[in-house]
Amino acid sequence: MIKTKSRGDLIIISGTTCAGKGTVIERLLERNKNLALSISYTSRPKRENEIDKVDYYFVTKEEFERKIKAGDFLEYAKVQYEAYYGTPKKEVIDLLNSGKDVILEIDVQGAKQIKKIYPETVLIFIMAPSMSEVKKRIKMRGMENNEQIIARFKVAYNEINEINQYNYVVVNDDLEMAVKKVEAILISEKLRVDRIEEVSVENEEEIIHEFLIDKEFNNEKNDL
Repeated sequence: MIKTKSRGDLIIISGTTCAGKGTVIERLLERNKNLALSISYTSRPKRENEIDKVDYYFVTKEEFERKIKAGDFLEYAKVQYEAYYGTPKKEVIDLLNSGKDVILEIDVQGAKQIKKIYPETVLIFIMAPSMSEVKKRIKMRGMENNEQIIARFKVAYNEINEINQYNYVVVNDDLEMAVKKVEAILISEKLRVDRIEEVSVENEEEIIHEFLIDKEFNNEKNDL
């Protein structure tokens, strides 16, 4: 009876540093075949363990700026070390039109940009259980010095102050539970009334409906 829109949902997943959002997304993609992850463009150099067109589309700064002028990005920003990062417009729109639900793993600033263009975007913010846990996870990685850790904390606090821009907040204190919560959010979004394209009643259902109404009407007449 109910026909829902065939176009996929655009989903933004952001989160504080060391909140585990990347791992949550990996599990979601493993378990939900209709989900796709948008691959971002960046002008920063490729790291040793990274693969072009898998982790990012790696391009030069000049090529990135040409794409900006051509309007090829849904959102973009210049971030750490003056490198550009951006979400490709055509690839995302093609996936959505094919019926795929598309995840964008982007920061708060990028989420705000896309929210202005596509207000129907589902915005989910992943948080670590506490800032002390964030500190512990950063130290366990052993990749940053004290100055870099302080800088990450400042960014994290600023991002937490922006969570009112999001539709949902999920605390990642248990990975499996966090993944299930995000899955529940995605299911509930599919059930929203504004996703209904049309409501139709089949002929057989119409006949049954009319029969029940006639029967009720006849019973009322007999009671008079």
